[in-house]
Amino acid sequence: MLRAALVAASLLVIPAAALAQNAEVIKERKANFKAMADAAKPTGAMLKGEADFDLAAVKNAIKVFQEKAALQGKLFPDDSKEGEKTEALPAIWENKADFEDRFVKLAAAAKAAETSITDADTFEAEWPEVMGNCGGCHKKYRKPKD
Repeated sequence: MLRAALVAASLLVIPAAALAQNAEVIKERKANFKAMADAAKPTGAMLKGEADFDLAAVKNAIKVFQEKAALQGKLFPDDSKEGEKTEALPAIWENKADFEDRFVKLAAAAKAAETSITDADTFEAEWPEVMGNCGGCHKKYRKPKD
């Protein structure tokens, strides 16, 4: 009887631990995406001519994109397909190598921009290359916004 109770209790603990892990990884990747979006907002305004060029803001965005992109590809384990209002589409897990490679490309583009963007002209020429990595991934791997 005691053995049956222990087995039953352990079966309840394992799913609870898996759900906790699931929620934490989703929260982490969402926080990373938010950091990238927040860093991209000033640069988007600069590209649209809504804000003056600010090299410090661009360098900050580059740094954020390098750091977060290097982490993101690994934050989509199989147990994180659902929960925490994730916007991740099943296509991520169906095309895992392509999905992870997109973050490698984003980090590499941000790294290249680190040295190539030095003024407003180089920013206008180079920054769309970095941001282009984001849009392609959003279209294929993220639920559309309402």
